[in-house]
Amino acid sequence: MDFTAEQVERYSRHILLQDVGVEGQERINKGKVLVIGAGGLGSPVLLYLAAAGVGTIGIIDGDEVDLSNLQRQVIHSTPTIGMPKVLSAKETMNRLNPDVCVVTYHELFTVGNAFDIIKEYDFVIDGTDSFPVKFLINDACVMAKKPFSHGGILRFDGQTLTYLPGTACYRCVFHGPPPSNAVPTCSQAGVLGAIAGMLGTIQAAEALKFLTGTGELLTNRLLTFNAKTMNFRTVKLKHNANCPVCGEHPAIAELVEAEQAVCELKKKS
Repeated sequence: MDFTAEQVERYSRHILLQDVGVEGQERINKGKVLVIGAGGLGSPVLLYLAAAGVGTIGIIDGDEVDLSNLQRQVIHSTPTIGMPKVLSAKETMNRLNPDVCVVTYHELFTVGNAFDIIKEYDFVIDGTDSFPVKFLINDACVMAKKPFSHGGILRFDGQTLTYLPGTACYRCVFHGPPPSNAVPTCSQAGVLGAIAGMLGTIQAAEALKFLTGTGELLTNRLLTFNAKTMNFRTVKLKHNANCPVCGEHPAIAELVEAEQAVCELKKKS
């Protein structure tokens, strides 16, 4: 593709990078990334993907902007309270970078629409706050052979891993959703707003690294951190041959919907 003079200036700091350059920026501009959830994690992800010039960015979220969201969901603002999050996010992204095409889905990510939506994208980012939806994202991406980034936050903690076909998936590590009420929600336990920014930015970086083919992704590794101590830890993972979705004899042959509104971080057992 031929960059305009304005685009060369806009993306100049990427183009100057030896590991990105013009070709890498072209891959970014042609890339398609789906972000599931336009909340705490989705906000920084969407801002950085738009700023980077990702050609097509999909957003799926069924909620509207609420005042309590604004402490961490930085893509939204006071004037957009009551607006569907996908439209609020699109408005902000279009102001930031009119180059990008923002596709909105004002609906929940479900068994019924999962495959139809993810098939259009190169990379998927999990920015949700529900364990059942996280497992649904994982299972759909594994079955469709779609790379994705998992992310979870609660209180002062964050965790993330990246899946590529053949590597450890989310279910390889966490076999299924925890029992109802076993883990508090963000509304019950709280979350430091900046934690969402820290983790979402890492997820955005993983997407850009994937599109450009630069660096090492967080595959077969679980990155965790605690912002109170600023301790970061990387746990090595292995593809689980007995994984019910990506193992040698998968027990999960189709997507399953589960009803459970639970927020994020599950400690590694």
